Amino acid sequence: MSTPSIFEAARQMRLSTRAQACLRPSMAARSAVQTLLDAGHSADALSLLGRLLPRRYAVAWACQCCRRQTLDEHDRAGLELAEAWVRDPMEAQRAAALAFAKTHRYRTIGAWTAAAAGWSGGNLNPEHERPTPPPEHLTAIAATAAVSYMAALVPARFDARRAAFVRDALGLLSVPEGIDGGMQ
Repeated sequence: MSTPSIFEAARQMRLSTRAQACLRPSMAARSAVQTLLDAGHSADALSLLGRLLPRRYAVAWACQCCRRQTLDEHDRAGLELAEAWVRDPMEAQRAAALAFAKTHRYRTIGAWTAAAAGWSGGNLNPEHERPTPPPEHLTAIAATAAVSYMAALVPARFDARRAAFVRDALGLLSVPEGIDGGMQ
């Protein structure tokens, strides 16, 4: 899996027209996300960041954001499943995280965090003889949903919290290719 271009990632994550107008083809990933933050497009910056991060990084980032929140038992259970996959990205870990997300109908921080790991690969339709891998951007969708739910825990500071979560992860976009040993 290769990192998508800035514009392909923007299209996949359905960035607003105004946010897309801020982007340039020659921009590095970190620069593109920072440009969106600086222009006040924190929702779009969150989406673009989530898509430009390698999958394991996106899940780890969502988990890190979760660890900074006061979560109930249910959300902690989803977080623990996602963290287990980050530590050991084997199929059994991914499938357990996906099962949790499905059981809880993608309605909570824990369910979305688990879905980020669950949608990282594998087969979304194990009952069918032909494997159905998830589209590459589904991990980003789930990770950014989890982070958005966390930002909403303090409604009066929603946008500021969302932007802070993005700023916290900007450094991950500067990690050289290959340093993660396949942490896609």
